[in-house]
Amino acid sequence: MKRVEEAPLFGLTAPARPFVSDKPHWQGHRDRLRTKLIERGAIALEDYELLETLLFAFIPRRDVKPISKALLARFGSLSAVLSARPADLIKVSGVGETVAAYLKATAEIGARASRETLASRTIISSWSALTDYVKRELQHEGREQFRVLFLDRKNQLIVDEIMGHGTVDHAPVYPREIARRALEMQASSLILVHNHPSGDPTPSRADIDMTRAIIDALDALEITVHDHLIAARGGVTSFKAQGLI
Repeated sequence: MKRVEEAPLFGLTAPARPFVSDKPHWQGHRDRLRTKLIERGAIALEDYELLETLLFAFIPRRDVKPISKALLARFGSLSAVLSARPADLIKVSGVGETVAAYLKATAEIGARASRETLASRTIISSWSALTDYVKRELQHEGREQFRVLFLDRKNQLIVDEIMGHGTVDHAPVYPREIARRALEMQASSLILVHNHPSGDPTPSRADIDMTRAIIDALDALEITVHDHLIAARGGVTSFKAQGLI
């Protein structure tokens, strides 16, 4: 039988097949986001995009935008995500122990960089760096924590030491123990720091009385208390600025 050729459709050509890329949609998004960061700087990225950029390295073969947005929705802010406990992080879908560990490592890198900045400066003249550091360290702590920044004769940081852990509304503090550590550190002055998990940085009567007891214990040693800072989600309160010291 003779084969019959199909006639052309009056000069019309069949529609071309649409191009289908083998690259998953999120891969192109990653490329665009990396380019945005490199060309415009990290400041140009939204909080969820910064988190995405971190997650790219930890989750290499998955769309991480939903995970990034879920983290922010769960904890409320970028700083709260980085301050969250690993046990709470892994409750978010898509976040396992590895991702939680990397997020905590990232948070600690930022904290250590802040401490290095403080250690290289005269603390009492670097107010913005000090308050940024205190907020980063304490504003999202779920339990009250009392810390002391021991300073040398040049008012530079010797060490930031935790002197008491407590409950959601109280941390035991012992003025004699602070005085003893100040002598061991050969500190000339110090700054007291603690947090209010309630979110309100307003000093309580107990906070004021405790501060006075510490000042009295250090007066005889000629060690100065420059300030007492209370950190909370609502900000940082300075006793000195409030006229309480």
